Amino acid sequence: MRIFKKYSPAMIAKHVRTFFKGRLYIHGRGAYEFDKGSVLMPVGADDKHRDTVRELNSYIETSKT
Repeated sequence: MRIFKKYSPAMIAKHVRTFFKGRLYIHGRGAYEFDKGSVLMPVGADDKHRDTVRELNSYIETSKT
């Protein structure tokens, strides 16, 4: 599990693309799992989690090329 002390989408996207499967924690935002190079929506996610997952996945998609 990787712990990020601040929310930095570029650094998180790089981690997700590199390790492809695992878990991460973002201080102030919560815990997330990722698989197949994208962040998964947590069960019982609130609006903050949904927004974070959408933003990270869109950032991962645009930076893959």
